[in-house]
Amino acid sequence: MSAEPIVTGTIGFPRIGPRRELKFALEKFWAGESDRSQLAAAAREIRRIGWQTQAEAGMVRIPSNDFSLYDHVLDTTVMVGAVPQRYARRGEDALATYFAMARGDRQTPAMEMTKWFDTNYHYIVPEFEAHMEFRLASRKPLEEYLEARALGFETRPVVLGPVSFAMLGQAAGDRAAIAEALAEVYGHLLRELAAAGARWVQIDEPCLGLDLPSAALPLFARVYRLIANFEPRIKILLATYFSDLAENLEPALDLPVAGLHLDLVRAPRQLDAALERAPAGLKLSLGIVDGRNIWRTDLEQTLALVRKAAERLGPERLELAPSCSLLHVPVDLQYETRLDPDLRSWLAFARQKLDELASLARAAAGNTPEIAAELAENQRLLAARRASARVRDPDVRRRVAAITPAMLQRRGSFAARRGRQIPLPLLPTTTIGSFPQTPEIRRARAAWRAGKLADNDYEALLRAEIERAIRFQEEVGLDVLAHGEFERSDMVEYFGERLQGFAFTENGWVQSYGSRCVKPPLIYGDVARPRPMTVAWARFAQSLTDRPVKGMLTGPVTMLAWSFVRDDLPRDELCFQVALALRDEVRDLESAGIRVIQVDEPALREGLPLRRAARPAYLRWAVDAFRLATAAVADVTQIHTHMCYAEFGEILDAIARMDADVISMEAARSKMQVLDAFRSRGYPNDIGPGVYDIHSPRVPEIAEMEKRIGLALQVFPAERLWVNPDCGLKTRRWDEVRPALQNLVAAARRIRTALSRASRAQG
Repeated sequence: MSAEPIVTGTIGFPRIGPRRELKFALEKFWAGESDRSQLAAAAREIRRIGWQTQAEAGMVRIPSNDFSLYDHVLDTTVMVGAVPQRYARRGEDALATYFAMARGDRQTPAMEMTKWFDTNYHYIVPEFEAHMEFRLASRKPLEEYLEARALGFETRPVVLGPVSFAMLGQAAGDRAAIAEALAEVYGHLLRELAAAGARWVQIDEPCLGLDLPSAALPLFARVYRLIANFEPRIKILLATYFSDLAENLEPALDLPVAGLHLDLVRAPRQLDAALERAPAGLKLSLGIVDGRNIWRTDLEQTLALVRKAAERLGPERLELAPSCSLLHVPVDLQYETRLDPDLRSWLAFARQKLDELASLARAAAGNTPEIAAELAENQRLLAARRASARVRDPDVRRRVAAITPAMLQRRGSFAARRGRQIPLPLLPTTTIGSFPQTPEIRRARAAWRAGKLADNDYEALLRAEIERAIRFQEEVGLDVLAHGEFERSDMVEYFGERLQGFAFTENGWVQSYGSRCVKPPLIYGDVARPRPMTVAWARFAQSLTDRPVKGMLTGPVTMLAWSFVRDDLPRDELCFQVALALRDEVRDLESAGIRVIQVDEPALREGLPLRRAARPAYLRWAVDAFRLATAAVADVTQIHTHMCYAEFGEILDAIARMDADVISMEAARSKMQVLDAFRSRGYPNDIGPGVYDIHSPRVPEIAEMEKRIGLALQVFPAERLWVNPDCGLKTRRWDEVRPALQNLVAAARRIRTALSRASRAQG
């Protein structure tokens, strides 16, 4: 092999900071406990540490502008001046406008938020209003490039591409016209970056990994010709990820760009086609280290891909990189001091993935004794993982093999079940499950975990919180109650801690949106339930009231989607393992007298493959797993499920096939537009579209929620409509939750009364 090294780089680095510094800085600022200068200083320090970390690991291509105070798509919205008119009244206060768009305020609801492709990251959906004029309104990419250079780091600025940005937004007009209008703004940005000394810019176009309409590929060609002609001095790396480009690969290779990034973890087979068709001079960035998962890379296997590419193109035309931004993995494994040493040796977080890239680059340049030792140690650790008795349980495997179609069927039809279930008023009211996790609860949990608070004292505190929540819900007048989930730190972590095959980190945080971080469990082995997980708390809560209290579980698909999942077992088989564990829990809840059981699947749509051809198989096993978890109960037991932000139209048939008695979903932030899919196709069971956006601190008025209920009544009959918030209330404060739920119940009662009067008048 050539002694010439291959360039290494990243296309995005975690922006929360090694110890979630961004979260704490944002929340202090929002609480009025710090000022703008302190927030800006915290952001600068997070950026400096990120650049320094990558440089020390030997990365040559280091990104800038991958940092965001809230969301990179929202940053793009601000950059091109696409601020909706309803926020314009804030005038020149750019930061206030930015956070109002992200979070809402007392006067204005926030912009809609949805999942970033098939990840658990949420982005703020752009809104392209009619007659919106785009301009370079923010120079954040330039400012952060100059900031890095002043610190001694030469970076490659990153921006979301104009075509993907247009496709990801809500458009009042033609998306092609929007993308072409944006091209000039991007051209101005590139001109300023080139003038400042930037040699490369990374433009992300993840939509190239989707099934595109016929007009989209010519649009990419037009837009990138416009950008390239506007500023020819700067080189463009076009970054794609999360999917196989497939039929879009050849048009992407023909674009007037200097480099193309390919996700070779998700789609390694596209490398051969890229090597065959890459035009002379085009550089390929090989995404060979998994940016979505935390398992150690098989260096020998990956090195074969690198050597193939180097032999074909030469090392000077290659760059080694993660498959996508490392935003989706925790920052650094060095902070995990309590993990089992064997399990820890199987892992690689963002910092360790940089070391893997450096090792691969050295190995491709020449097989020195040092490199040979690194490769041998890597293979030893991978073999130890494969051979470990901890990853395989024969009893679990036998149980999965014994699943029959009958185990996926409820006993009676929905119509037959509905008549036997708990009697409720028209437009029954409920919440999604969780109530505020106050600082006192979090401190008590931390003290209990640290052994500083006795089990009895901790349980007494939780029982008191549950009773307060039950009494509050009775006073407000909710019809179906929830115990509040005060014992749970996270809706996946809580269950994973009680299931075989899961492990947990101390600091394995990743960003979900804004200041919201999650700490996904690691699923490393076969999954089983050693003992009941929620029954005692549900039984206690139900003993406090005559009203029905929901048993609350997280569904099997979401357990997988919001965990770092083992990569040595088919995903559907693992999902059935989790479903069987939950099936046992559902049965035990029913035996304990719980007549409403909610099994949440907010990630069902999130897990939908990006390519249509793979979707039927996924939806088949995902729905089967939900049914396996829930179908063992009697007809008198009501099964609920909840789903998060999603485009439901393409999965409506699958949602109906889940056969939940009641589905609730987030709808308020989209102004109930998600109901459009149901308008034309219907939905056979009961449904609760959210009328209260819990991701914003503002408290909606009664009239506002009445309006949303009214919109829902245009789609669903009142007899099958529930009234509830968008999502759980864990992240909100009690002084927000109390008035909001009072208004929710009042709105439902007003419409209930109006419907009753109308019925009497007609009868």
